[in-house]
Amino acid sequence: MKILYRIYQLCIALPIFLVLTLLTALTTIVGSLIGGAHVWGYYPGKIWSQLTCYLLLLPVKVNGREKLDKHTSYVFAPNHQGAFDIFLIYGFLGRNFKWMMKKSLRKIPFVGKACESAGHIFVDRTSPKGMLSTIRQAERSLTNGVSLVVFPEGSRTQDGSLGSFKRGAFQLADDLQLPVVPVTINGSFDVLPRSAKWVRRHRLELTIHQPIPPQGKGPENVKALMTGTYEAVAGGLK
Repeated sequence: MKILYRIYQLCIALPIFLVLTLLTALTTIVGSLIGGAHVWGYYPGKIWSQLTCYLLLLPVKVNGREKLDKHTSYVFAPNHQGAFDIFLIYGFLGRNFKWMMKKSLRKIPFVGKACESAGHIFVDRTSPKGMLSTIRQAERSLTNGVSLVVFPEGSRTQDGSLGSFKRGAFQLADDLQLPVVPVTINGSFDVLPRSAKWVRRHRLELTIHQPIPPQGKGPENVKALMTGTYEAVAGGLK
């Protein structure tokens, strides 16, 4: 079965995926230029992600959507197990959001331009001025229930375990006084870990935990958000 699945990936899934990726990027760019980046920056990517999971025959389970209020903007903070975290969150979180991503990703052909057109937020950590610009862009984007997704570990895990969290996402939530939603991803490391070249069939599971509202403003609130989020994400890991 493993050999047949790899042949399927190479001969069928990969060519379709590349075409889907190109069409999604072009649709996002053109649609965002016409108008309505909140719509064109989210729905093409959502459909692309769902089709990718279905194309690779990956079962998906989502828990906890009922804990979210559709009119509230959140900072979602998931663990980062592997490349399929992107497809799982984009396709199945069920909320319009912007990614916070590394500035270097803007250089990826088509995809980088599509992300820029969609209004996703590129982080410039090189200077205080760059970070201030990031905060201002987030402030403009996170309205009318549009949320933000940040991987607080910063990069994918090497061995499947949960890494330490960086302050950036929680500092931003504190600055904007937004609730943080811990999100636990299970199965993505089994599907495609950082060092793997072939996708393995495994169930993907997304667990949305209870939102953590801001408790005041300042360093103590940042610390409380970070601690509460880490404990919730860790508690949901299998």
